[in-house]
Amino acid sequence: MVLLEFSMSPFDKGDSLSQYVARSLDIIDKSGLPYQLTPMGTIVEGEWDEVMALVSSCYKAMSRDCSRISTSIKIDYRAGKSGRLKSKIQSIESKLGRKLAT
Repeated sequence: MVLLEFSMSPFDKGDSLSQYVARSLDIIDKSGLPYQLTPMGTIVEGEWDEVMALVSSCYKAMSRDCSRISTSIKIDYRAGKSGRLKSKIQSIESKLGRKLAT
């Protein structure tokens, strides 16, 4: 199972990019894969082919009218483990004995 964190935004559309980022979030939300939106990117959990296809779909949607796109991707693979989107945070919280801002 893969946790994939990525951010994707156009370089050629000025300062306000939320309308372009929203396209990706619509695709991610409709994918049915577990995800977590953060201020700096999105974390998605799934099998390798699923998460990579999702990134590709986001890229294709953005490239329709964006001529320069920046993408950052970080991947954590662990065989046989699912539900890590939440369990990794819960593990740290249990060690600290308190809830953290997420």
